[in-house]
Amino acid sequence: PMIRAFPKNMHPMTQLSAALLACQTESKFAAAYASGIKKSEYWEQTLEDVLDVIAKLPEIAALIYRCSFKDGVVTRDESNSLDYSANFARMLGYNSPDFDELMRLYLTIHSDHEGGNASAHTTHLVGSTLSDPYLAFSGGLNALAGPLHGLANQEVLGWIQALKDKFDSENKRV
Repeated sequence: PMIRAFPKNMHPMTQLSAALLACQTESKFAAAYASGIKKSEYWEQTLEDVLDVIAKLPEIAALIYRCSFKDGVVTRDESNSLDYSANFARMLGYNSPDFDELMRLYLTIHSDHEGGNASAHTTHLVGSTLSDPYLAFSGGLNALAGPLHGLANQEVLGWIQALKDKFDSENKRV
């Protein structure tokens, strides 16, 4: 419900960060820490949160996409016969083996963030304060949204589309 209530002009990365922060109320680490968990057990609840975040992100991202650019309806494949990327493509509203393969490539390329960039570093830094994974990943998403990091991809795509439009209009005049 929250994502559907966002202003239509809110950037998708802002929506993703806010939606993930809203899920923080389900943090197993935060609840365990508040109840006095032993320090040697922090990792167990942190792992549970990380797995939960990874499980929630595709549907959150798909809903943001569908609300921002389509009809706001996310359909999941219930057959359990699709891989991660094909299932995500279905949630986005695409049903093409070629698009599935493109999504596999896209996700693989963008998954290589082990620590040498702004978003991974920010996630590590926020997490090092014992903030739970929801807070840490949201911090990383906010770093990713900057024009010297992830937003650069959006700007390159805009430049390519503008260049294509320019060539298309010049071809029409010829």
